[in-house]
Amino acid sequence: MADHILESRVWLAKARPEVFAFFADPRNLPLLTPAAFRLRLLSEPAPMAAGSVYDLALSWFGVPMRWRAFIREFDPPYRFVDVQVRGPYARWEHRHRFLEARGGTWVEDRVTYRLPLGPLGRAAHALVVRRQLAGLWAHRDRRLGELVAPVSSSAG
Repeated sequence: MADHILESRVWLAKARPEVFAFFADPRNLPLLTPAAFRLRLLSEPAPMAAGSVYDLALSWFGVPMRWRAFIREFDPPYRFVDVQVRGPYARWEHRHRFLEARGGTWVEDRVTYRLPLGPLGRAAHALVVRRQLAGLWAHRDRRLGELVAPVSSSAG
């Protein structure tokens, strides 16, 4: 079954170390997630590092479930990679990159993901999941503008 790719790039009017620190604090993830997901950390998180594991609870299409994220790579303030160990996806690998530009920071995301259940998962992606993820990223960009710094999809 083929993987799907979600790519995003947004510029924040703030220095890379500050932007990276915001993203590297797992307590900020619920602040960037739409309320309908009811995302919450299940314990007080340790500071992010390679090998860190975070357990979250969420509601996915109204179904309560758990998500376990593993930080596979951590290279502050340049990048980190989290992967889903347990959760709704058959595969979820999220690469975050932080690039200095024009007095601010580009945040680049590349998520490689796959839904379970073969043909049913492909149908769910086409009908709902692709739009759901696009909406989640749009919400995240709006919240970044409110919580971190002004955002732009083209910083000149």
